[in-house]
Amino acid sequence: MKSGKKKHEFQTEVKQLLDLMIHALYTNKDIFLRELISNCSDALDKLRLESLTKQDLLPEEEFKIFLKVDPLKRTLSVEDNGIGMSRQEIIENIGTIARSGTKEFLGTVQKKKEKDESIDLIGQFGVGFYSCFMVAEKVEVETRRAGEESGTHWESTGDGGYLVQEMEKDVAGTRVIVHLKPEDAEAELKDYTSEQTIRSIVKKYSDFVAYPIQMEVERKEKGTDSEGRVKEDAPEKTVIRQDTLNSMKAIWMQPKDKVSDEEYKEFYKHISHDWNDPLESITAKLEGTLEAQALLFIPSKAPFDLHFQEGANRGIQLYVNRIFIMDECRDLMPEYLRFIRGVVDSDSLSLNISREMLQQNHQIRAIRKFLVKKVLDTFSEMKDKKREQYLILWQEFGSVIKQGFLNWEEKKERLLDLLLYRSSHNVETFTSLRDYLDRSKEDQEAIYYLTGPSQEAVENSPHLEAFKEKGYEVLYWTEPVDELVAPNLGEYQGKKFQSVGKGEIDLASTKEKEKLDDQKKEQTKTYRNLMECLKAHLEEEVKEVRLSNRLTASAVCLVGETNDVSPVMEDLIKRSGQPFSKTKRILELNPKHPVLEKLQGIFAQEPKARELKDYAQLLYGQAVLAEGSQLADPASFSKLVAEMMTKSI
Repeated sequence: MKSGKKKHEFQTEVKQLLDLMIHALYTNKDIFLRELISNCSDALDKLRLESLTKQDLLPEEEFKIFLKVDPLKRTLSVEDNGIGMSRQEIIENIGTIARSGTKEFLGTVQKKKEKDESIDLIGQFGVGFYSCFMVAEKVEVETRRAGEESGTHWESTGDGGYLVQEMEKDVAGTRVIVHLKPEDAEAELKDYTSEQTIRSIVKKYSDFVAYPIQMEVERKEKGTDSEGRVKEDAPEKTVIRQDTLNSMKAIWMQPKDKVSDEEYKEFYKHISHDWNDPLESITAKLEGTLEAQALLFIPSKAPFDLHFQEGANRGIQLYVNRIFIMDECRDLMPEYLRFIRGVVDSDSLSLNISREMLQQNHQIRAIRKFLVKKVLDTFSEMKDKKREQYLILWQEFGSVIKQGFLNWEEKKERLLDLLLYRSSHNVETFTSLRDYLDRSKEDQEAIYYLTGPSQEAVENSPHLEAFKEKGYEVLYWTEPVDELVAPNLGEYQGKKFQSVGKGEIDLASTKEKEKLDDQKKEQTKTYRNLMECLKAHLEEEVKEVRLSNRLTASAVCLVGETNDVSPVMEDLIKRSGQPFSKTKRILELNPKHPVLEKLQGIFAQEPKARELKDYAQLLYGQAVLAEGSQLADPASFSKLVAEMMTKSI
């Protein structure tokens, strides 16, 4: 009996998602069944956990997932006796997508679709329930939350809205009824009412699910006598029985040589809802007074919401004696390794462990330390022995791994060994700090780096001129996180890190220093008054004007003091909405550039010449643009350039 039918509209993002699911071309639609079975498994896990403290919620039957097909009606039902959903929960869980970055992600996917590019929606989004609309013309959901008296019926054809009404349901749990598209609607559409099709999909994707996946099957059997012996002369009769389709083995408890790569891959997809194969799997066993088994995975592709604060599916699944405890145990992995997926099972923890207890539990901290070491050891091994794999890892997750320096728990050297950067040695490939030092000069005192908004901006920066001329390699730090972690890096193999865009630079050898010092004193004496004049005209922009040791070809550049905030960091602070005061920087002039000589000539004739102010603004604007920064007033600068060109032509 149903009552109180009410129509609701999908959230805008869900409408977009359903449109993509229904109209985008996927080569493998089988995964809809995997996703529905995974949802059932999650629901059973949740009820199993809740029943530890509320015994009355336990179902009369064993926990199970039940599949039923009806070839005549062309329906496939997927049912569980798990936690179920209330009316409000089904609206929140299916009617909306409350995930950070959803709009940005869907916009990106839509553009790919318009360009006829391949779309990997499932791998990036973990669409779960929505995937059934790839094969369905209508979907119904019948659910009742454990502990509640009545159930809820939900249905939709994926056309932008859905119906919800109250219904009577005998037991708690959820049944999803997929009304399959007509057989001739799509040439490649499989018959999902076929027993053999269902068996092969379950075996391939869900064999390791911890609960029995059962299905009613028809079989022809001969009659038996009163003692159960088959009577050969008896006519065959049709019988209905329930077959269990999966092995239910806890894959993380199996020896590695007993599990195939395909089984690991499918288990990863089951727990992560990622359609891509993992980059690497890690098996680990902690023995002694504290025991734990772990099966961890390194994804091959970063999820779209990796950098959003409320990203989904962060953390490791926690089991105690194969009993599910927590889906996202973030305490088992530090924030900078939040992309690691997997399962940890320990018999040393309490079954009724709570979130608050986890945060205080020294055993959890010990397991965490063990897991982090295993993960970092795997990274190191990949870097040394599987370079191509490690490059994929670094390009997908390097910016997250660097965040480990913001709140470091382990030996800093371990993480420093993992860092890769492009550099002035070869912009086409990445280099490690170890390789950088192997190529460095014997008397080199520091590891030189330059930060900037992009590789192109850094590569063409005037700050590099003297370094390139002298043969010093400079690392290119072009990610926002590089600015944040720079103060925390300390030293690597006794060498400090030094920005080539800050402080004064002295690359002269001992023999050259005396000669160059005398030369600079003479140049400073020559241009002192001109530099004071330029500083006066740029009083709002710079705190000092001085001669440069960095420049060999460019006329000018901007540098900061050693502890000054960089332009990239200023931009990050500004975009975060935090209040900040702009840092005045130092304008460095190339004493050998013809422009400086020309300006000195103008100044010598008329120290208060009007054009000196214009040239000061031009020099400053040129320095800002050369480092890849934005001009505060591009229109005024453009107008000034045009005026100066008119005068000189």
